[in-house]
Amino acid sequence: MNRFLISVLLLLPSSFCYCPRTPAQSASAATQLTVRGDVEKPLSVTLEDLRHMPRKTLKVMNPHEKKEESYEGVLLAELLKRAGVPLGAQLRGAAMSTYVQADAADGYRVIFSLAELDADFQDSGVIVADTMNGAPLDDKSGPFRLVAPHDKRPARWIRMLQSLTVVRIPK
Repeated sequence: MNRFLISVLLLLPSSFCYCPRTPAQSASAATQLTVRGDVEKPLSVTLEDLRHMPRKTLKVMNPHEKKEESYEGVLLAELLKRAGVPLGAQLRGAAMSTYVQADAADGYRVIFSLAELDADFQDSGVIVADTMNGAPLDDKSGPFRLVAPHDKRPARWIRMLQSLTVVRIPK
């Protein structure tokens, strides 16, 4: 009986093998940015997709490092528009109680009201960046980063941006 128990105990660790995702699997999942929630057309955007959309460059001061940085990407409003979110003349009435929740791979989460992202209301200039100073974002910051250039503090600048969820608050 003791030999049987010892055999079972020796075999147990191999049955609970930890099998991490391969780098190719991780990279492919991480290079997708999803736009979902209260949208007409949920999106899943790759880096390649983002490169073919209208681009915007921002020169901003990084208050942490006290140096200027240049980010390039796509206006967040452009992605929302492609997902069928009401913007411009359609953003009125009940749609005014809509917000966008941005989530990062590390669990960080921030909120923007839909009106503050719409150029008809204000020039927020919030972009989903894929490059900084002309180079792709590194693993610590990217592959997507949300940059809100007019915020006094960069607390809503999300690195490792993974998803955008549009939420309309019900009446």
